[in-house]
Amino acid sequence: MKPETVNTEQFIDFIKNNQEKFYRIAFSYLKNRDTALDAIHDSIVKALQKKHTIKNAEYFKTWFYRILINECLVYLRKNNRIIYFDNISMYTNRHDSQPNISEYIDLYQALDKLPIKLKTVVLLRFFEDMKLEEIAQITSVNLSTVKSRLYKALKVLKINMEVEND
Repeated sequence: MKPETVNTEQFIDFIKNNQEKFYRIAFSYLKNRDTALDAIHDSIVKALQKKHTIKNAEYFKTWFYRILINECLVYLRKNNRIIYFDNISMYTNRHDSQPNISEYIDLYQALDKLPIKLKTVVLLRFFEDMKLEEIAQITSVNLSTVKSRLYKALKVLKINMEVEND
C-alpha cells in the first residue's frame, strides 16, 4: 500500500494551525519580528514548491521544521552576526495572566549564548515539546547525538545560570 501524500489543503491547515509555533522558533533564532516573518514566509514558499517530494504525510511536520530552521540559519550566516536577546520591551506589555517575561530574561540570554546546534535541540525539546526522535529527524542526526547535545546544552545552561545568579 502506498503511503499517503500531503495535499494542498492539509498543507494550508498545517500552516494555519502551527503559525505561532513557527513564529516562536524563527524569532528565537533571529530576534527580529520582520526577519522572523520573512523566514517563515520563505519556508512556506519552499515547502509549497517542494511538497510533492514528500512521499509520506507522517514526515511532513519534521520536514517543514527542518526547512524553517535552515532558513533561519541561512539568514544568520548571510548576515554573519551574533544576536543576543536584548529587545525585551515588546514582551513586557503582555496581559497579567501571562508570566512576567523579566523572570525569564536570564534563561533567554543563556539560551542565546549556546552554540546553534545545542540551542536547536533545547528549543525543539522544551519550547516546542517535541520528542527526541522528531528532533533527530529535523536536525538530520542520530538519536544518540540529539541526546548528547541536549545533555550538554542543559549542563552549559545550568552553569551559565549559576554564574549569573552568583
